This record gives sequence, structure tokens and C-alpha cells, in this order.
Amino acid sequence: MADKKQNRRNNNRNNNMDEDYNPKFRKMRKKVCALCSDPNLVLDYKNADQLRKFVNEKGKILPRRATGACAKHQRDITVAVKRARHIAVLPYSEN
Repeated sequence: MADKKQNRRNNNRNNNMDEDYNPKFRKMRKKVCALCSDPNLVLDYKNADQLRKFVNEKGKILPRRATGACAKHQRDITVAVKRARHIAVLPYSEN
């Protein structure tokens, strides 16, 4: 009787799911760098509205996994945000 239940479970798994399927983990789409995909978009440290996309509500720079930026553009984002903070376009922190 236990063998029948085990066979039924195995058949259901093989029919319904791939071998790599895990119900607890859903594959996420890879984020595309917004600066790479749009050649007309230029990062400017004087444009606070553009930089706010890359800064959280506390004023911290968001990581690459959150922004979806490539390594090259993440470095550019960091430099632009720091320059904007220095000339008081962006705050260092928000309370």
C-alpha cells in the first residue's frame, strides 16, 4: 500500500513539474540596467529627481541588486549621488 502511494507521488511530480522546480523559490527576471538600455539617458548629478530613483528614503544609495544597474553605471551613480550631496542638491540623510 505504501508503494502505491509512493508511485502515485512520483508520477504526479514527473507529470506536473520540471526537475528544477521548487515551489518555495520562484525565478526572478534579470533586471536590465536602465542606463545601458537607453543611450539617451545621461546621469547628471545636478538632476535630483533622476538621482532619487537610486537613493532610498533614508538617503542611502541603493545596491545594484535593487537598482538593476550594471557595475560600471553603479559606480557612476555613486559618484553622482556623492557630488549631489556635496553641493546640497541631495541631503546626506532625511529625518
